[in-house]
This record gives sequence, C-alpha cells and structure tokens, in this order.
Amino acid sequence: MHFQTSYNRGNYREFYQCLAEHDPALAKALTIDAADNSLLVSSDIYKDIIKCFADEILHSILEDIGQDVFCLLVDESRDVSCKEKMVVVLRYVDRCGVVKESFVGLVHVKDTTSANLKSSIDSLFARFKLSIKQVRGQGYASASNMRGEFNGLKSLVMRENSSAYYVHFFAHQLQLVVVAVARKHTGIAEFFSKISTLLNVVGGSSKRRDMIRDINLKEVSKALGRGLLETGIGLNQE
Repeated sequence: MHFQTSYNRGNYREFYQCLAEHDPALAKALTIDAADNSLLVSSDIYKDIIKCFADEILHSILEDIGQDVFCLLVDESRDVSCKEKMVVVLRYVDRCGVVKESFVGLVHVKDTTSANLKSSIDSLFARFKLSIKQVRGQGYASASNMRGEFNGLKSLVMRENSSAYYVHFFAHQLQLVVVAVARKHTGIAEFFSKISTLLNVVGGSSKRRDMIRDINLKEVSKALGRGLLETGIGLNQE
C-alpha cells in the first residue's frame, strides 16, 4: 500500500501505524489476518472511529463536571469556507482539584448576533444536559455582540444567572499588546504589509490565482524530476 511508505499519511493513518507498531496483536489483525478490504483505512470507517473517540472524551469531560459549576469561554470566527463557527470551551476544577480548560464543541452559526449565539449555546447545553445556572464565569473577546452591556451575549447569560460574571479574554488582551508592539517595529510592519498586499492582489483575481498555481506547478515538477520531492496521497498533488 502506498500510504504505508508516504511521508504525509495524515494524523489518522500515522496514529494507526503507531498503534500497530506497539501492539503485536493489533498489528497481526491489521496486516496478516486482515482482508484487503478490511484495513480500517476507509474514510467512512475512520470518521466513525474518530467520532467514537470524541464522544468518549466528551463523556469524560461532562462526567468530570457533573452538577458542579464551570466557566464558559466562547469565541467565533469565519473558517476558510466562509462559514461562521462558534468555539465553546468549559473551564472547571476536576475531582483532583486541577483546573482544566476543555474544548467541547464547534458550532456553525448563521450569524453572530448575541441572540443567535445564546440560542446555539442553549442548544449545546441541552444536548450535554448542562444548565446556564451552573455557569460561574464568562470569558469573551471585546466585540459588542459578546460583551455588550445591554444586549451582548454576556448580558443575556447574566439575565438568567447573575453569578455568571464576565471577564475579558486575557489571551486576547495579550494578542492586542503583541500586535501593537509589532506595528512599532519597522521591519515587521513592512513584512506584514507586503503579505497583506500580496494576499489582496492574488486573492482578488481568479486569473492571478491560476498564474500562481501554474508557476508552482512548474517548480514542483522540476523538483520531482530531480528527486528533491516525492508525490503521493496528500503529498505534492494538485
């Protein structure tokens, strides 16, 4: 199988290979005793396996929280497919007294109004059998839809639970400091300015994108011909 020799097999196949190398019984089941159509590398099969892992991890997190209190951390951003996604993280103290921050959900939201974000959180909590009453803290960025005094997500949550105090994202504050400092450095500022201009010029035209692809194709073809690069599944393909 080509994927067994590829240097870019993907996370699942790398993990699959690692387990087989460390467990002789599993290695035998996946190689010697396995039929050609039963190697557990089908996209449908590994998506099912990954979902099972995710469900088990989520179950463990929710079991840790139980009926105790936790902090709600939320952020939203647009992905490469131009869909708005809301990330939900819970911060809590486990049974051993260790503070943990665990990612529990990535939710597609049609818009980023505070009412829609609140509705999505309510749906997620209903699925997890959690309650807004358990929330003892909120951590969001400084956007008005998140921290608005009257209609922001912070305010909507506090109307249901006055103990869910809001704290601004410290990581976001640090990011703003880093950005401000970087802008004061001439070399860094010019670098990011040129990158921004390049992305705008190339990204704004399908013809320019095709030109970049054609140039890259020629360079990759030369490197493949000289043996400097290898090709295969997920590796230096169009």
